[in-house]
Amino acid sequence: MSPVPSVSNSITVRLEMPARVNAVSEISTAVSDVGGMVTAVDISDSGTERLQADLTIATYGTDHAAEVVEAIGAVDGVEIGRVSDRTFLAHLGGKLEVKSKLPIRNRDDLSLVYTPGVAKICQAIAERPEDARSLTIKRNTVAVVTDGSAVLGLGDIGPLAAMPVMEGKAALFKRFADIDAFPICLDAHDTDEIVRIVKAISPGFAGINLEDISAPRCFDIEARLRRELDIPVFHDDQHGTAIVALAALKNSLRVVHKELGAVKIVMSGAGAAGSAIIRLLLQAGAKDVIVADVDGIVHAGRADVVRGDNGNLAWIASQTNRGLETGGLKDALAGADVFIGVSAGNILTGDDIATMNEDAIVFAMANPVPEVDPVEAGKHATVVATGRSDFANQINNVLVFPGVFRGLLDAASDHIDDDMLLAAAEALADVVSADELNPTYIIPSVFNPQATKAVAQAVEKAARAAKQDGEPS
Repeated sequence: MSPVPSVSNSITVRLEMPARVNAVSEISTAVSDVGGMVTAVDISDSGTERLQADLTIATYGTDHAAEVVEAIGAVDGVEIGRVSDRTFLAHLGGKLEVKSKLPIRNRDDLSLVYTPGVAKICQAIAERPEDARSLTIKRNTVAVVTDGSAVLGLGDIGPLAAMPVMEGKAALFKRFADIDAFPICLDAHDTDEIVRIVKAISPGFAGINLEDISAPRCFDIEARLRRELDIPVFHDDQHGTAIVALAALKNSLRVVHKELGAVKIVMSGAGAAGSAIIRLLLQAGAKDVIVADVDGIVHAGRADVVRGDNGNLAWIASQTNRGLETGGLKDALAGADVFIGVSAGNILTGDDIATMNEDAIVFAMANPVPEVDPVEAGKHATVVATGRSDFANQINNVLVFPGVFRGLLDAASDHIDDDMLLAAAEALADVVSADELNPTYIIPSVFNPQATKAVAQAVEKAARAAKQDGEPS
């Protein structure tokens, strides 16, 4: 897949250039010749002989940015000044702040917001702990918790380096669902310690969003926290990915006129995301699912499954591969109707996709490099989706997690279950109407105003139904 200039890799170059009529076009041509793209030219100072300008340029990476700057500097009469990475500029000082909802202008305001008036609020909550939801920020807060051990595309970079991702997640919670989310980056990797810490901070939150914690620890951490806390615990890498993948698949199957229970689904990746997708697919009615990882197709006779090295793999082997297939991913792909990838980039070719059935569906969701080049996959598959924003059909968790938590918080739910996940997937799929549905529009845009609203309403309804049915809430 050829690299594409992106705003996430854009730079701003301050330079001086001659005041000749074709100077800007010469610079733009130089940038274009090395694969960059000038997106803005702002003149910051002008004289009779020379101009000072700020050029904003989209590149496809740090090395390419250096190549672009060198090409600009080679234009006759151009002098390079400061070069700024726009992404770094956007992150200066962090992306979040805390603001008071109430003004503190005088002594009366102070006595209401803080002492002495706050004491009666504390006493009320001590007497009725459930009042914390109405009298504190708890009713609208989510903790975004990570240890930085499995950050998307970066791996185990630790809690400090994971902070920008968690800040971004919190910003998305606010933007799409008006939820106050806080990044909690833990300098802890032991399962028991993470569980203990999250339990200790939980009183201040109405929900926990686990993020970027490596498998298989993430499974145990989530399961224990769900058992031991009285607020919903959601692992977005698992369940957010599963919801949006199922929604996209439902609509893709409508495009190609196939049924979920009748198609052969091949998945690449047996980690957190893959396992959650499998569980939700089976809950939704999928019958024929085959999973492959780096060691090939998962089946009950595989050595590591027999040894019990990984309980999650044993569960996958017991629930999938009804035909007891063996071999590798490419062997499984032959004759499949659906491919879902949550693994690694460039592990398949267009020729591999050609071995699938007619009207194949391909979700190559590895980021930043998909499992197969989307352009090559599109030569053989009817529907192609990725996790990238520069191709049609972006499968993006931001379509899901804000609405899921909005619904849970509005219902004051103390848990999340599969019925709520399925309700979220169905609601998200239905945002795309029959008149809108086509091979390049199977999932709504992340900026579709109906997406978060529809998911939130569906989850809230399912959560309230769980209360009425007598489930824990």
